[in-house]
Amino acid sequence: MTFTAEPQFLFTDSEAVPWIDSKHARGVQVKNLGKANGRGLQLVRFEPGASFPWHLHEGPEFIFLLDGEAVQNGKRLGRGWSSVAEKGTTDESFHSETGCVFLLCYALLPSQ
Repeated sequence: MTFTAEPQFLFTDSEAVPWIDSKHARGVQVKNLGKANGRGLQLVRFEPGASFPWHLHEGPEFIFLLDGEAVQNGKRLGRGWSSVAEKGTTDESFHSETGCVFLLCYALLPSQ
């Protein structure tokens, strides 16, 4: 007989989660808030002048700017702005001149 676990909730106090340096870019820190059903949720902080390298979105990516300003593919995003990138899109130049904090929901890679 195969046991199937009931769907569960994961509750996270983001204040209790430490900032960790991004593996992909200097001046970028993340708080991993949870994973479920092939998606991850992070709080992301960019120091002034930080940029993220070119990357392909392996699945949809959702961003909501909580503070500061970011530039995504030439579009300036301020506090309260959101960005939705469909699977297959690329970020050519995601950066922040002033620094920013945003909530990120992204597709997990099979190794994650």
